[in-house]
Amino acid sequence: MKRRFLCFGCAILAALALCACGRDSEITQFKDAIDSFCTNISTIDTAINNIDAESDTAASELLLHLDELDAEFKTFGELDFPDEFNYLEPLADESSTYMTEAVSSYHEVYKDDSSYNTSNAAYAKENYARAYKRVQIIIAFLHGEDPENMGLIITEE
Repeated sequence: MKRRFLCFGCAILAALALCACGRDSEITQFKDAIDSFCTNISTIDTAINNIDAESDTAASELLLHLDELDAEFKTFGELDFPDEFNYLEPLADESSTYMTEAVSSYHEVYKDDSSYNTSNAAYAKENYARAYKRVQIIIAFLHGEDPENMGLIITEE
């Protein structure tokens, strides 16, 4: 009888451990996805900053890197946030939308058949900034910080 109880107890503990590991695995996968996103956008940002502005290919290089950035933000927007961070998922979606709009606008700015359009450039820059601001807010919340001075209105339920 003691053996059955011991076996039953071990089985219950093993089942609980496996369930808990699954939860930790979800968090670990999410953290890895966030880390990968941050690393990839940092790499792309470095590549953008290393473009020789005087080069004849500067605009096409910039657009290529911006397309890569847009792809990273789309992947970020499709990321499935764990339940405890689910409230941040709409911000990730918004950041993806803003980046797509920014990249599209930058393509308009640097079209071969038109001259540099200042208003399109300003619009692109604003959307670019909005995309990154949402990422900063998400990262701050994930680190348990209160994202002060970010123009947020936080309502508690």
